[in-house]
Amino acid sequence: MPYSPEQIHELDVLIRYNLDSGQQGIKVHKNANPEFIEAVQRLYQKGLLTHRDGGYLTDLGRHAAEHAQALILILAPHSMAS
Repeated sequence: MPYSPEQIHELDVLIRYNLDSGQQGIKVHKNANPEFIEAVQRLYQKGLLTHRDGGYLTDLGRHAAEHAQALILILAPHSMAS
């Protein structure tokens, strides 16, 4: 089953969180990309974020963000140089 465009936008939100600090959140302004705004709102409704406009990761959100960020690293192109 391929990722839906909505899921891709949600993953894009999750990879923006700094996992080194639980004290850093994000704030999505009303003039941001509509797909990004909607993704943040869906993540909030799913219980992954603390506010409709971003905020902090919940425990579940942190877990999801860890996986999303790990996936990005795994799938990143690697240098073929020896």
